[in-house]
Amino acid sequence: MKTNFSALLALLAANRALAQQACSVTEEVAPSLTWSKCSAGGSCAAQTGSLVIDANWRWTHTVEGYDNCYEGNSWDSTLCPDGDTCAQNCCVDGADYEGTYGVTSTADSVTIKLVTENEHGRNVGARLYLTDGGSKYQLFNLLGNEFTFDVDSSNVDCGLNGALYFISMDADGGQGKFPGNQAGAKYGTGYCDAQCARDLKWIDGTGNVEGWQPVGEYAPDVGTGDMGACCAEMDMWEANKAATSYTPHPCVNNAYHSCSGDSCGGTFSADRYGGTCDADGCDFNPFRQGNREFYGEGSGFTIDSTSKITVVTQFINEGPGGDLSQIRRLYVQNGEVIGNSESTAPNNPGNAITDEFCAAQKAAFGEEQDQFTEFGGLSHMGQALDAGMVLARAAGEPSGDCPSENRTPPEIEARVPDASVTFSNIKFGPIGSTFTEGEVTPPGPGNPPVATTTPSTPAPTQAPGGPTAPQWGQCGGQGWSGATTCVSGTTCTVVNDWYHQCL
Repeated sequence: MKTNFSALLALLAANRALAQQACSVTEEVAPSLTWSKCSAGGSCAAQTGSLVIDANWRWTHTVEGYDNCYEGNSWDSTLCPDGDTCAQNCCVDGADYEGTYGVTSTADSVTIKLVTENEHGRNVGARLYLTDGGSKYQLFNLLGNEFTFDVDSSNVDCGLNGALYFISMDADGGQGKFPGNQAGAKYGTGYCDAQCARDLKWIDGTGNVEGWQPVGEYAPDVGTGDMGACCAEMDMWEANKAATSYTPHPCVNNAYHSCSGDSCGGTFSADRYGGTCDADGCDFNPFRQGNREFYGEGSGFTIDSTSKITVVTQFINEGPGGDLSQIRRLYVQNGEVIGNSESTAPNNPGNAITDEFCAAQKAAFGEEQDQFTEFGGLSHMGQALDAGMVLARAAGEPSGDCPSENRTPPEIEARVPDASVTFSNIKFGPIGSTFTEGEVTPPGPGNPPVATTTPSTPAPTQAPGGPTAPQWGQCGGQGWSGATTCVSGTTCTVVNDWYHQCL
C-alpha cells in the first residue's frame, strides 16, 4: 500500500508539473457584466456573468518568486528550456483590469482602451472572454437563434479594430483535457481560433517555447512558437469608424485542437492554406462588396459609425434541428431598423451570408482558395454554432477607406492614444426576440443613404383584412397571435415551427 500511495503522489505531482499554473501576487477580481437571455415574444431575463482577460496578457513569472519567465518577446531559457519545464516553473498571475489593461465595466457595458500606461510600462489592447460568473466560460448555442449587442466605435480610428466574436473554446479553458491545469477559464486559458494562433504563450497547458521567435520590430512583446491552437470562429463584428464585416470560419475539426508548425496554416504560417481551418472565411463587408456609402462617419452614411449602433445577427436554420442556411445581419440606429447593404460586386449579389453568396464571392474576387466550401460551408459552421461557442473580444484590421500612411502600430498609438471601443446591452434568444421589430429600410445598393422613418415602436400598419407584418417581422408560428399578412413585396416564410418571417 505504501508503494502504491507513493506512486499516486508521484503521478499527481507529475500532472501538476506538466500543466499551466496560477499565482496570486495580484488578486484576480474579474469585472462583472450583465447580459440578457430572451425568449420568444421578446421577454428577457438578466444574466450575471464576468469578464476575464486572456492568459497571453498576464504576468508570467516563477511559481515560487517574482522573476519573469517571459520578458519582452522572449522566454527565459533557464526557466523555460522546454514547454513542460516551463509549466513546472512558471505561472500566470491575477490581473488589475483597469489599472494595467484599461478595461472598465459598468452593469451591461465594457470599455477597452487601446493604450494604457501603468506602473509596469505600457499595455496595448486586451482580449476578454465572458464567463458564467464562476469558473467556466459562458457558452452560446447560436444555431436557430439571434445575438444582439450595442457598440460604440466612434473612438476606433482607421487601422484599429474593436472586435467581438465567438470561438469554439473549451468551457473550462482546457482543464478537463489537460489534468492538473490550475489556471483554466478563471485565468483566461485555452484560446483558439481559425488562424490556428501560434502567438500564444501557453497551449495544451504547456509553454509554447519550442521554435519561439519574435514577430518583429512593431510587436516588442509578441512572438510565435511551433505550436498553434485551432478551432472554428464566428466573427460578429470586426470594425472601426470606416469599415465593418462579419465572417464565419469553419474548421474540419471545429473543436479546440493544437497543431504544429506551418501545417497549422493561417496568419502565422508560411503556408496560409496548409491547415484544416478556413483562414479567410466568408466575409460580408459592405465596403468590399461595393457599397461605400452604407457604413462610415457622419449622417451621410446609412449607418453612422460616430453614434451607437445596435447590431443584430440571425443564424437561420432549415427548421428545428436543420442545417444552418443563412447568416443575416440587421442594424438598429436612432430607433430605426435597417437591413444589411446589398452587394454590388459583379456576379456576387446578396445581402446575407449563404453558401451561394460565398462561392460567388470567391469567384468574383479571384480568390483561388475556397476553404470555406472545402471545409463544409454553412452546414459545418452550423455544427460549431450548435455545440456552443465562447464570446471574445480581440483586435484585427478590416478593409476600409483608410489612408496608407501612419498605419504602423507605433504611429497609430501615437495618433490615437485615447482610442477605445465600448460593447453593451448583449441579448441572446430566439429569432425576433432581442430587438423591437419595425419596418426595415433597405439601404439601396451602392446608392446614397435613404431616410428611415419608422420609430422603434411603430404604429401598426393596417391592410385590407387586418394588420400587416413588416419586412423581417414575425408573421406566424406556433403560439403566434399577431399579424400573418406580410407587407407588399415580402412573403411569410417558415423559418421553423415556432417562427415564420416576412422575407
